[in-house]
Amino acid sequence: MKSKAILLLASTGMLHAGSPDLAVALPAAKESWITPLVDIRARYEFADVDGLDPSHALTTRERLGLKTMEWYGFSALVEGEFSQALVSDYNGGAPGANPFDPSNSLIADPQTNELNQAYLQYSGHDTTVRGGRQRIIYDNSAFIGNVGWRQNEQTYDGISLSNKSIAGLTLNYAYVNQVNRIYGSDAGGTLENVPGDLHLFNVNYTGIKGVTVGGYAYVMNFQDINGWDNNTFGIHAKGDVAGLTLYGEFALQDRAGPLNDTTACYFHVNATKTFGAQSITLGVEELDSGFQTPLATLHAFDGFADAFVSQRANGTHGGLTDLYLSHTLPVCWGMKWTNVLHAFGDNAIATDRGWEIDSMLVKKFDEHFTAIAEVAHFETEDTLPTTTRVSLEIDYKF
Repeated sequence: MKSKAILLLASTGMLHAGSPDLAVALPAAKESWITPLVDIRARYEFADVDGLDPSHALTTRERLGLKTMEWYGFSALVEGEFSQALVSDYNGGAPGANPFDPSNSLIADPQTNELNQAYLQYSGHDTTVRGGRQRIIYDNSAFIGNVGWRQNEQTYDGISLSNKSIAGLTLNYAYVNQVNRIYGSDAGGTLENVPGDLHLFNVNYTGIKGVTVGGYAYVMNFQDINGWDNNTFGIHAKGDVAGLTLYGEFALQDRAGPLNDTTACYFHVNATKTFGAQSITLGVEELDSGFQTPLATLHAFDGFADAFVSQRANGTHGGLTDLYLSHTLPVCWGMKWTNVLHAFGDNAIATDRGWEIDSMLVKKFDEHFTAIAEVAHFETEDTLPTTTRVSLEIDYKF
């Protein structure tokens, strides 16, 4: 009896010692075959553009979908996008979509119900291949993005692949035959979607400690908007030097401009200094006359007032330089406050194209809820109108 008690105590000690064999034998939680996707946003936005009536938009947007678990490397995702205007005193920007009032300032969030994403995916051998309607974002979205600020995001129909066989190296390629724009399913024509023949190559390497380098080649031919055609080739690098985070990017574009008959350059450099929880960034971005970025997330560049959005997309800006200074700091109740000052000029930074001040507060409550407030004011003596924008939003993701 005594020996049995000793054996029992010994066995108990081994159990609490964390035997690998015993740990493996414990049952694992089963992954669900179907995972729901929920992304809900409510936003009030005010826009006042000189020469137009002020606009007020209270909109809601729901992205609801389902994602399957992997089965022998295969998985699928389907997602719908539904936008409503609770206050519709604004111009949604597209004839046929609701609301559309050209006398009002533009807020490009018309009501829509549409298929946002639907794709089949295979992952294996360090490669992910995805076919169907999908979100594509490369680098900082200066050239290829999803226009995520607007309620109806931009998606792409085609096939994409990403390979990570070499440590630190990510190779991306996408073939796109249609771009689904932000104006929604009721817009019609090229405001709804643009067929094309697009080859998008993108590469990033992080194998050098503290440094990221990359490059891209975007060959774009559009079926119904010839002015968007372009071939863009670029390189970028980011790294830490002497207590600063430095970023630099250069791109060359042929078939640039409204007539696709010129060659133009692009560069973007900035330096960020972080001290404690605060950071300051000084940078300059320049687009030669004719340089265009039709598939970019444009709200992220040249200020939140969106004064240069259409000109940047189609290359009609005549040369654009943005010299900017930003400061981010934590404030009360866990909020993060960012202020940005922009000074705009032409390619020589010799012609005054205006100035802008942006201010943004972000409060992340938990992993599901985030609130964002933005204020932007743009003024110029150039041909562009003075613009003020204010927005308040709350996001929920599950």
